[in-house]
Amino acid sequence: MKTVQQTPSRRDRLAGGLVGLLIGDALGVPYEFTPPAEVPDAHDIELEPPAAFQRAHTGTPPGTWSDDGAQALCLLASVLRQDRLDVEDFGRRLVNWNDHGYMTPDGRVFDVGIQTSRALQVIRRGGLAVTAGGASERDNGNGSLMRVLPLALWHAGSDEELVRDAFLQSLPTHGHVRSQVCCAIYVLWARRLLDGQEVEAAWLDAVRSTRALVADSPEAVAQLEFHIRPEGDATGRGTGYVVDSLRSARQVQSAGDYEAIVRAAIQLGNDTDTTACIAGGIAGIRFGLAGIPARWRDGLRGRDVVEPLLDQLLSRREPGDQ
Repeated sequence: MKTVQQTPSRRDRLAGGLVGLLIGDALGVPYEFTPPAEVPDAHDIELEPPAAFQRAHTGTPPGTWSDDGAQALCLLASVLRQDRLDVEDFGRRLVNWNDHGYMTPDGRVFDVGIQTSRALQVIRRGGLAVTAGGASERDNGNGSLMRVLPLALWHAGSDEELVRDAFLQSLPTHGHVRSQVCCAIYVLWARRLLDGQEVEAAWLDAVRSTRALVADSPEAVAQLEFHIRPEGDATGRGTGYVVDSLRSARQVQSAGDYEAIVRAAIQLGNDTDTTACIAGGIAGIRFGLAGIPARWRDGLRGRDVVEPLLDQLLSRREPGDQ
């Protein structure tokens, strides 16, 4: 007999978003840098890849999140501690992650992006986090998009305040407006899904809201309309370019349930951990924690790191939240 799937509660969506991004990241780690044609069949994509597959990051135990998940947890830890977005505190936590393995399952850091590494060196030498990130056309990797979801899970302010903070959290590593606008669309998309909208309606609503909120910034408008083009073709290639990452995450939402979505993200190849992280966070909100396969939840390492933060996140919601 087929089980009728219940609509996830808001609490289950919040937990699903955080765990969903971490599992998507961890699931994608062994397949990173793999061309699409060489990625295993969808049903073979697991935390432990097939024996014959030449995995990336040998020596990293299955179920380990990468820089994506660690930076997302740095952001969540910062806003929970400060009760606001403090960019300088967040920047210090990113340095702590890079230098000492903060917010990793075992104190081990791997897979640090070149752009992020360069920006953290600025902060390490005493520079302000708010101006550390590169802001040239070429500084549009997906490093700030991959970590921004906890802001949407935590934030209780207006859409305008959420977008402002999404822009700001990008600055320590990714200072170009294109990356910031991508982060804005993504957090509003997540917020609409938390409110119970369907995935494509939530996307279109998030785009409309972003367009209205950046209307007074000609630079942001230009990035939105001429580079991101969010109402255009959603086809993505799973690369490390921020716009492509956002498109890829949207594209794979049509694959089915959480399991199918993150596997579809990995099958795009290339930057598999980050694509699956970004897509998996959205899918986790859509299907809730209970919609993530139990074998993957059980296989995720670092529960001692995640669970206290998740408990704090869930306990701070308004009394009416279910």
